[in-house]
Amino acid sequence: MAAGAALPVSIPPAQAEVAAFLAARAGRAPIETHISAVFVGADTVWKMKKAVRLPYLDFSTLAARAHFLGREFDLNRAAAPGLYRDVAAIVRAGDGTLDFAPPAAGETVERVLRMAPVPAGDFLDQIAAAGGLSPALLDALGDAVFADHARRPPWREGDPAAALGSVAAGNAVSARAAGLAEPLVAAWEVGIAAAITAREGWLRARQTGGFVRRCHGDLHLGNLCLFGGRPVPFDALEFDESLARIDVGYDLAFLLMDLDTRGLRAAANRVLHRYLARGGDLGLLAGLAPFLSLRALIRAHIRASLGAAAEAAGLAQAALAYLEPAAARLVAVGGLMGTGKSTLARALAPELGAAPGAVVLRSDEIRKRLCGALPEEHLPPAAYRAEMGARVNATLVASAREALAAGQAVVLDATFLDPALREAAERLAREAGVPFTGLWLSAPAAVLEARVAARTGDASDADVGVLRRALASAPAAPPWMEVPASTADAALAAARRALL
Repeated sequence: MAAGAALPVSIPPAQAEVAAFLAARAGRAPIETHISAVFVGADTVWKMKKAVRLPYLDFSTLAARAHFLGREFDLNRAAAPGLYRDVAAIVRAGDGTLDFAPPAAGETVERVLRMAPVPAGDFLDQIAAAGGLSPALLDALGDAVFADHARRPPWREGDPAAALGSVAAGNAVSARAAGLAEPLVAAWEVGIAAAITAREGWLRARQTGGFVRRCHGDLHLGNLCLFGGRPVPFDALEFDESLARIDVGYDLAFLLMDLDTRGLRAAANRVLHRYLARGGDLGLLAGLAPFLSLRALIRAHIRASLGAAAEAAGLAQAALAYLEPAAARLVAVGGLMGTGKSTLARALAPELGAAPGAVVLRSDEIRKRLCGALPEEHLPPAAYRAEMGARVNATLVASAREALAAGQAVVLDATFLDPALREAAERLAREAGVPFTGLWLSAPAAVLEARVAARTGDASDADVGVLRRALASAPAAPPWMEVPASTADAALAAARRALL
């Protein structure tokens, strides 16, 4: 089931016989981590937990390993049905050999998790490394995380602020033990403590609101794969409930951090955009900086402990940088259908504000969410009545206000044909005390018609007939920066000049 190169670790001597048995079944040596050995066969994968005792887990007894294998199976089979098969017993037969059998058939010497094999190239970290994270796959990734969070019930026990503070303190200890530079760790420790303290009330309100759940807990690219043609999370954290009963934003942040620190900020921005477009949880933005920072430091000290000093140092620097505030701003991208507003908004967003870039708020997607539809689902004409349009505009402005208050830059993506909406956007920027830039995209009618006619799988339901009616009745361009949008590259270059 697992992919990737073997790490410089070893199987405990007490499990050597079982490891040899599984390696013979698989036809190859295992892939190892510090706590597991994964034996990948042609049609089955066997995962064995190592008989180790570490500061944060104890797998030293067969009973403990059996318990946590069962826990891992229960936690993961709902998100990845078919990927997780069962927990199997390895027994010693009467002749002294090992075999798979019910426990009653002999002395149980080990238990293993049986899983379906996944091609190495179908793990998301491998796909990312190969440059294969297409826009469609990133959207599907955001959908997968949203669906995983949506099925998990709220957890309302304990104090989430105290819990996060404890996790931060523990990771500072681990960072020092792994040899990360003391001045950097000390600066991070002060910064993360201040960030958590400043958000204590917010963290508790998030819990009250149902956003603290029993999450995956270890949601990085290596724990996501393509299965059945779609991304699915697997290998959820099973050995410490306190590390998995977390804010959904903190769970999502591991994936965003992983993408961002690989130099894929645009991909991280797109996943965040899709997640927010599906559920509208703008509230998580207020905790994004400490969430990203803590995830980066966790990855840093793990990599340092495995000898990857240069990578660990870069991750530790990123952890510190995530805590630095970045200037927020509001950018509005308007124009008729087909001018490329959404293309431009997505291209600009990763370059603006705090990691992983500006929040894109698209009126078409807000309309779909308010109607309980998927972004690409076609809506009936009733969804475009004036009263729904007013509701969409009000939600657009309210969402922008919330994101700006959280310190995030915002890009608004709408036609802005309604002067009242333009005025509302400009007024919001003044009230929030942030710079405002209005961009008005334009292109020849023939270009617009060709683009609208060619659309597939888009959140906009506008067809060529809607465009022609808009062309016939559209008012003069507002006093915003006009951006020629005959090509996407020309529009992006002009928009960047305007923002500078």
